[in-house]
Amino acid sequence: MIVEKDDRLILVTNDDGLYAAGLKALLEVMEEFGKVVLVSTTESMSGMSQAMTTKTPLRLKLLEENERHRIYTCNGTPTDIVKIAVNQLLERMPDWVVSGINHGANASVSVLYSGTMAAALEGCLYGISSVGFSLNNFSRSADFSACKKIVRSVMNKLSEEPLPQGICLNVNIPDITEDQIKGIMICRQARGNWEEEFAKRKDPMGKTYYWLTGSFRNREPEATDTDEWALANGYVSIVPVSVDMTAYSYIDGLKDKFGR
Repeated sequence: MIVEKDDRLILVTNDDGLYAAGLKALLEVMEEFGKVVLVSTTESMSGMSQAMTTKTPLRLKLLEENERHRIYTCNGTPTDIVKIAVNQLLERMPDWVVSGINHGANASVSVLYSGTMAAALEGCLYGISSVGFSLNNFSRSADFSACKKIVRSVMNKLSEEPLPQGICLNVNIPDITEDQIKGIMICRQARGNWEEEFAKRKDPMGKTYYWLTGSFRNREPEATDTDEWALANGYVSIVPVSVDMTAYSYIDGLKDKFGR
């Protein structure tokens, strides 16, 4: 069902905190599409994936309200935020859940760790058309001006036709100027992994602690149909992501091994 702008309710969130430049850019664009309720994490929740808070209470704080938007903070994870917004805060089910714009790409397997995409996937579980946006720049001072046009383009398409049930979009934007972006590429998630390293150090008390570091390794750098290739070659990547994690291609193989 197509929802008109004046009737559209949009939940906006992120995992980088209230003062992230990417969130500000996303809010500015989403106000063009309907009434926005923004609920941000009180601190960075990057890498939280689909984590939920179950051992401490969640708290919402209203910071600002006007005819265009309501802005809250929440001490929970991005998944918590979607859950509490849908079940307690909003007067009805939102038409869209839009997450980001993340500081740093969420291409390839990063989608599994991403708090940004966790919010989109949680919205998807509620049957809401949901999108996660990320810019391939981890700097807090990253320039999000080129992202606005991309967000506007994607959401214009979504306003014409809702996403199918169980599917959300993972949109990654290269860190280049608007005139350098070659276009939008619909693609698949690249096969790759993070090769973790741990920096081993001593605290002032002489006790050992570790900082997680590492780098991403693309396992198929020659493939031209992946999100990693798109970003490296000046394209915006859009990967449709499903909440159904069943490996359908292997069901028959398992049946051959185990029987029904």
